[in-house]
Amino acid sequence: MFQTLREHMPGRTKDAKGPKDQPDPFRSCISCMLSAQSRDANTRLASQALFKLARTPRGMLRLPQAEIAAAIKPCGLYNSKAKSIHRFCEALLEQFDGVVPQTREELMSLPGIGRKCADIVLQFTFGIDTIAVDTHVHRVCNRTGLAVGKTADATARSLESQAPEWAMHEGHFWLIQFGKRICHARAPKCGACPISRMCRYYQLEVREG
Repeated sequence: MFQTLREHMPGRTKDAKGPKDQPDPFRSCISCMLSAQSRDANTRLASQALFKLARTPRGMLRLPQAEIAAAIKPCGLYNSKAKSIHRFCEALLEQFDGVVPQTREELMSLPGIGRKCADIVLQFTFGIDTIAVDTHVHRVCNRTGLAVGKTADATARSLESQAPEWAMHEGHFWLIQFGKRICHARAPKCGACPISRMCRYYQLEVREG
């Protein structure tokens, strides 16, 4: 499947930048936290407004949570996200002296950073090859049988144990592109799918159904 996706999907492009195009690890983490259940455009607005106020953990902690919440309102869930940002900054300063760590385990030890966010920061900010599992990747993997998991985190663990090492650099991009172009959530384009002959869904639900 990965070999076929590599042949049909563009993969990593020149404009593929860090989480919401942030210039440093700290702002990448914050922006990734803001992106939860938020459209990209709204996350961008919230990030821009927040980083006009503060760009470091100490600077962020000097802001009242209410002021952070007001700045990030476009991305939704702003009160809980403001609280998470304060907790993240406190832990980052206490545990890592304000320096964003470069391992998944350490990143996930920080409040507000889950597996997907950690993997995105590793991939985009630190250049460490990993396949971050978002909704598109989760759907594609479970539908096709490439990896199996009830949650995105479970799918990520399954995928990590099965994906060949050479696919880790661009696999995230191939799967997202495939999910957006062909393997849609409601109406997958199975007739135009390059991996249908290997796909569990196509064999069981379309071909036999």
